Amino acid sequence: MKIAGLQKLTLLDFPGKVACTVFTNGCNYRCPYCHNASLVLTGNTQSADAYLDMEEITDFLEKRKGIIDGVVITGGEPTIQRGLEYMLEKIRKYDVSIKLDTNGSNPEVLRRLIAKNFIDYIAMDIKNSPSKYGKTAGLSAIDLDSIKESVKIVMESGKDYEFRTTLVKGIHEIEDIEDIAKWISGAEKYFLQQFKDSGDLIKPYGLASFSTEEMNDYADAARQFVETVQLRGI
Repeated sequence: MKIAGLQKLTLLDFPGKVACTVFTNGCNYRCPYCHNASLVLTGNTQSADAYLDMEEITDFLEKRKGIIDGVVITGGEPTIQRGLEYMLEKIRKYDVSIKLDTNGSNPEVLRRLIAKNFIDYIAMDIKNSPSKYGKTAGLSAIDLDSIKESVKIVMESGKDYEFRTTLVKGIHEIEDIEDIAKWISGAEKYFLQQFKDSGDLIKPYGLASFSTEEMNDYADAARQFVETVQLRGI
């Protein structure tokens, strides 16, 4: 299991929880606006001693019993990790809720994690409308059927969940958000996230954020099809 880092406290990333965040290394996408490029691009190049041991995570949870009640698993893309289920099973023993951040590219992994009750909250990125999905993910070709299957799995999971799209000028148009909202019509929550330059981007130039007014216009477009649409990061 390639564990790249541990953020020991977050009050923002897991709704209603005092949480920590576990970062996994590597991703199968190359989204130009990704704010964790160092996690994505070094997925297969770092030496073993660059990663955290599972014991470091469990030792931390043991010391924070009664304080930490949530763990966020993010990346990179966690579902490409062979040791993901083992890690979640270990974390489960500490009586914490688990949130998974995913791009939805591995529906069978997602289905299995839900069936084994290893996750409580799913945050799935919807990169763009179907016609723009591959380009937005930085790929020449993409298995869109897997994304659609993951959307279905998430919505039928019985778990708390959200869908989210990071809006970037030149990549997203208001029609794209309407198409996404139609696609996920009936979803519980849809978040539109404002792009921010983290200084660790895959494409570190030529990207810009929408204004708050523009973000609100996009949210209004999505609300035609999804009841709860909120802005994040503005």
